[in-house]
Amino acid sequence: MVKLVAEIGINHNGDMANVQEMIDLAKDCGFDMVKFQKRNCDVIVPEDKKNRMKETPWGNIKYIDYKKKLEFCEDEYKTIDEYCQAKRIDWLASPWDVDSARFLKQFDTEYIKVASACLTDIELLKEIKKDNKKIIISTGMSSKEEFDNAMAIVGDRVEYILACTSTYPSAPEEMNMKFIQRLKREYVQYKIGFSSHSPGILFAASSVLYGAKMIEIHITLDRAMFGSDQSASIEPEGMRRLVKYVKDLEKAKGDGSWTVFPSEEPVKFSLRRF
Repeated sequence: MVKLVAEIGINHNGDMANVQEMIDLAKDCGFDMVKFQKRNCDVIVPEDKKNRMKETPWGNIKYIDYKKKLEFCEDEYKTIDEYCQAKRIDWLASPWDVDSARFLKQFDTEYIKVASACLTDIELLKEIKKDNKKIIISTGMSSKEEFDNAMAIVGDRVEYILACTSTYPSAPEEMNMKFIQRLKREYVQYKIGFSSHSPGILFAASSVLYGAKMIEIHITLDRAMFGSDQSASIEPEGMRRLVKYVKDLEKAKGDGSWTVFPSEEPVKFSLRRF
């Protein structure tokens, strides 16, 4: 079975009511997990950006203050943890810095994600490996050398490798779906999946036919909402259709054998003359 991960990320805009509605949607649509991103903004925001002004729903504020509006504290993550447990849906997060990786250790989640943007952060990779969680890792914006260097650190804890293009949203000519098959050939001991940044469901659903065992896709309540990731996300109706298409494509993929199905026999008897 293909695991489906609904990437909430920062599309909640710092609003716990949005988070809970998105968790409800993911559960009701049939996703297996919801995913978040965790940052220490004082660490990850470059110094030359911190005091730049940005127009936001909270007014024209400093960029560092805008980024902090999107982050949840310990109590809020405990609320997320409890809410997901009550809804019987798993959750995970991708830490973007060492402090955030340490923060996430307190939660008993099965997985932790190495984000494409963090794949070359050696200290972060070492910290993630210390946690007793299975690792999901994406390939976005990374050369093979960079990816293999990361795998040399965390590879023994990795369960899923996700083919990924880190453009938001990704154009069709950037999807490179056959890359899934290359990963399956070259990293045979791992499960290979697909992380989509397309605003539609075509490529995410099609990844099943290339052998994807996990599909991660950004979700939103409304693509018109404020936020940098909204345009690369799918809305509720797209979520429902994606789950249906993935299940149908799993059935339709078959095993490739030369088969005459029992349902064909009466057609064969009726139509063939010889």
